Amino acid sequence: MITALSDIIDFSACPVSNPLFARQCAARLASDGILTLPGFLQSDAVDMLVAEAEAQKHNAYFTASSHNVFLSEPRPGLDASHVFNRQIISSKGCITTDQVPEQSRLKIIYDAPEFRKFIATIVGEPALYEYADPLSSINVHYADEGQELGWHFDNSSFAVTMLLQAPEAGGKFEYVSEVRDAETGEMGFDQVDQILSGRFPVQKLLFDPGDLVLFRGRNSIHRVTPTEGKITRMLVVFAFNDQPGIGLSESALKTFYGRTGGNFSYCPPPPSPA
Repeated sequence: MITALSDIIDFSACPVSNPLFARQCAARLASDGILTLPGFLQSDAVDMLVAEAEAQKHNAYFTASSHNVFLSEPRPGLDASHVFNRQIISSKGCITTDQVPEQSRLKIIYDAPEFRKFIATIVGEPALYEYADPLSSINVHYADEGQELGWHFDNSSFAVTMLLQAPEAGGKFEYVSEVRDAETGEMGFDQVDQILSGRFPVQKLLFDPGDLVLFRGRNSIHRVTPTEGKITRMLVVFAFNDQPGIGLSESALKTFYGRTGGNFSYCPPPPSPA
């Protein structure tokens, strides 16, 4: 039986079909670079999605990678200690769109025209489209004890995420707004260096399971601190494009998901980096 969107989203807290509400959300995102919609999901929908994610966790592809904050290749002309070449650790597990059950509430939300129009209005796009590849549109991320998402800037102009399960401690979203200007090439090296050295104040975003968060992370540096305790942090990422037919390259798919499509062989999590 197909579940109605009204049985998943709390329309009293988040009336996604209301144009005025969508425009108000757009104004908040434009002003702050970040938007939190508390209580987006019905409480029983959160419980069902947590159970679903737990059941799929054995299929997750776990990685521990080293990268700079710009998610780009090192520059040999710069010293290894330069902030552009300084390496950050990120570690997490992930299941992909094709591993999310067909009747999942995540797919019902993602495919709903009213939800997609709502997000498009908020981010200022005429329309939004799913990824052309079979892996990238909906991801569920898992962070076990000690795993984290290191400081970085996003390549995409916006991100749509939803926390399913909070850990016992840690797993906090931290950010600093407008550190660089990707459009003009101003990289903000001095401020990035202060942030990585712990000499610059950061903002912390508090949100609960079932809250929807939109974030413009192309120019705002951000991270998720290491998870503490035995409860896995679980987060959904809804990914969209502003044009149809766009997918990640095979090399990007291999890097992020360990495969480019088709059947998946389980890869156990690596040891946490020391």
